[in-house]
Amino acid sequence: MDIKQLKFLVALDETRHFGQAAARCHVTQPTLSMRLRNLEEELGLELVQRGQRFEGFTEAGQRVLAWARSLLAAEDGLYAEAAACRGQLVGTLRLGVVPLGGFDPMRLVRLFAAEHPGLRFQLFALSSEQILERLGRNQLDLGLSYLERLDRQHFSSLELAETRMGLLHDRRHFCFEQAQLSWEELSELPLGLLSAGMHFRQSIDHSFRSRGLTPQPRLESDAVHQLLQAVSAGLCCAIMPLASGLDELNQHLALTPIVDAHTLAPLGLILRNSAPRSALAEACLAEAQRLLAETPPP
Repeated sequence: MDIKQLKFLVALDETRHFGQAAARCHVTQPTLSMRLRNLEEELGLELVQRGQRFEGFTEAGQRVLAWARSLLAAEDGLYAEAAACRGQLVGTLRLGVVPLGGFDPMRLVRLFAAEHPGLRFQLFALSSEQILERLGRNQLDLGLSYLERLDRQHFSSLELAETRMGLLHDRRHFCFEQAQLSWEELSELPLGLLSAGMHFRQSIDHSFRSRGLTPQPRLESDAVHQLLQAVSAGLCCAIMPLASGLDELNQHLALTPIVDAHTLAPLGLILRNSAPRSALAEACLAEAQRLLAETPPP
């Protein structure tokens, strides 16, 4: 057994396709299939369900896959730990981010990149539940998510900010003279909202319900770029985080604050407590705490 076989196994899980897994690992498909069969023979277990194409993992394969992820994370952690001992941060930081979190993840990426040129980044747009699940499975190093009902036994966090809300609109289609808008005024507008179930949408729904208001959204989407397209087309206005920077995307957009508008829980950086714990994540969390203290938000 060698580390490459474990990488092949994880790549197959992530792509669910033999050819794509082979391409990701820079080998031919026959080589990947042969090496996985060698691993099965060595362990005396069938790991992969095969037909005309990839059909999934056996129960034993799922259990071995969990160990493979842990061993690969340990390998990454070893290199990251060695680099940290040399005063460096190197490797790939895998960061899961909730949509419309009210904290620009690029701020952290810029800070890390400036301090550590050897660091690379992978960003994933995920729900709060998906972030915690992937942190627990060691598929992410850090999560940028809401801290509501966070299991402190299994996760540590660094609180970043309260997410305040504003109304994003296109000046060519909507004009508001007020410095702030009320929820009552918003309920009369054509609104574009993030899909139900997302934390940001839950906070919006709570704000309306607590005032006895029941708006009828003109458009709902789980994709932020689609909401932006609808706003630019004049189809609707959208409730967005004030600190999102979305109003700076073009000269026609404006973001007007909403009175008493914030998410139900603060936003924070999250990492898992259980081993194997990412040395890279620990170092980045400590760096974030220091850098954010030294560099206040604009």
